[in-house]
Amino acid sequence: MRPRAESVRRFTRAEHWVHRATAALMAVCLVTAAFLYYPPLAELVGRRRLVVTVHEWCGLALPVPLLLGLVSRALRADLVRLGRFAPYDREWLRAVRRRSYRRPAGKFNAGQKLYASWIAGAVLVMLGTGVLMWFTHLAPLVWRTGATFVHDWLAVAVAVVVGGHVWMAVKDPEARRGLRTGLVDPLWAAREHPDWDHAADHAGDQGERRSR
Repeated sequence: MRPRAESVRRFTRAEHWVHRATAALMAVCLVTAAFLYYPPLAELVGRRRLVVTVHEWCGLALPVPLLLGLVSRALRADLVRLGRFAPYDREWLRAVRRRSYRRPAGKFNAGQKLYASWIAGAVLVMLGTGVLMWFTHLAPLVWRTGATFVHDWLAVAVAVVVGGHVWMAVKDPEARRGLRTGLVDPLWAAREHPDWDHAADHAGDQGERRSR
């Protein structure tokens, strides 16, 4: 599908598929965790060993879409943006506290940067503790007990944070359109991300395609 003239390119196809694959794996991990730890749901399934296997392998696969997506220069550039806090990000946070609608932001606002950093750290901790729980010979019992405690409670926190992320997406159909099609309305971009130089981004994407 050719981009409409009035639309702004926000994400590439590679970024779209990395987000979609990661979201699917995360959803499976959270759903299987619920069936493992909530007795009424566990009774509905019954096949606990199968649920455990699906949970373990989906958890191990969580970083794979991102690692594969690193071949995309656009994705690498966005990861750099997500990892940098600019002065206007602090202004964005202050505006949120004041409930002001004038919130300066680049391609990603401060809330999105905090979410990305937190979820990346949480996934790494979940992977580490999950490996200790899965391969019991790797560590003594006291370590595995601590890993189980951290894994279980961090899973609850991840479910809450991901739920908030989904809720924010539900309230912003244009942001969802950007993830689905890669394109957003320029008025939305100017309002929600006024410090984003999307023209420079688009020129960089075109240069990458020509160099291939």
